[in-house]
Amino acid sequence: MTLKRSRRGPARRRLLLGAGALTASLAAGSIVGWNTLDGAAAAPPPAVASTAGAPTAYDAATRHDARFNAAFQHKFATVNGVRMHYVTGGKGPALVLLHGWPQTWYEWRKVMPELAEHHTVYALDLPGLGDSQGSPKSFDKKTLAHYVHGLLNDRIGLDRFDLVAHDLGGGVGFQYAAQFPRQVKSYVHMDYPLPGRKLPAAQYRTFSWHMAFNSQPGIPEKLVDSRRDVREYITAFSAQVAYGGSSFGGKRTTSPFSRAEIEEYARTYSRPPVLHGGFELYRSLDQDERDNAAAAPVDVPTLLLTAKGSLAATRPTLEPTLRNITRAVEIPEAGHWLAEENPEAVAREILSFTAK
Repeated sequence: MTLKRSRRGPARRRLLLGAGALTASLAAGSIVGWNTLDGAAAAPPPAVASTAGAPTAYDAATRHDARFNAAFQHKFATVNGVRMHYVTGGKGPALVLLHGWPQTWYEWRKVMPELAEHHTVYALDLPGLGDSQGSPKSFDKKTLAHYVHGLLNDRIGLDRFDLVAHDLGGGVGFQYAAQFPRQVKSYVHMDYPLPGRKLPAAQYRTFSWHMAFNSQPGIPEKLVDSRRDVREYITAFSAQVAYGGSSFGGKRTTSPFSRAEIEEYARTYSRPPVLHGGFELYRSLDQDERDNAAAAPVDVPTLLLTAKGSLAATRPTLEPTLRNITRAVEIPEAGHWLAEENPEAVAREILSFTAK
């Protein structure tokens, strides 16, 4: 894929990002009523002007979806100066969903209706990402876990829940379970080898060109600097790590994401602070390695879900840090994007596990 400098710059430059081969699969809206925990009199956040000049809003992808709006609501709450966005609905025991990169809460859109039949679902935008506003103190996963705790425990008032996390969100999910184990009833860890004693951050970055590229100080923001660039990056990259993509030895060139999904992710990541935050997830991997190595072992019952063909490479990086992996499954006909490529299987595995 060729990423070009915006015409805003003094010159147009091109960087050819070779696909390379992955040795593991890694990555890495209006509502019935607008709601806030910051006070009933507060106004909804304003639409944000995109780099193309078109207005955008937190509910852009769901505004005209009557069925979705009948079941789910967009909400906001401020935690340590960061205004966090999340989507909630359903009934039953609480279930929290954490997204990966380059995604948002929207990665769970296809599984949320089924999950909501059995759980009160909370799909979060991580601090500094998606439609969450403001920047956390750091994008290392231990710090992000504390912001998530501030939202779930202090603002929403959840004292115990099932936790599901995908990709780099799995780094946050692990740290949450390690820091606050009494709150996590069960944990579902999805397709994320864990940096730590078994997997140094330096080795992690060798698994894919995008990990090395995203980790570079300042360079990604200069090259992926428009909404069109973000859209092209997501489209090409998502195909590579999808089922049948080059990361799995295949020749797939089409994205598993729909045009609407790509546009929704591009809408948020084309905002400069969010784009920067996404790259910071990778720049903080060295700190993640240290934090994970120092973390107490987690005994929370854990379900491990991976892409087809990735389980053998992923599980050893989690053990013995996650000491109670009671089930480990490769999702059929799915690459890295489990919840989008095979939502039926993902929902089935989560519901079966959380019902125990």
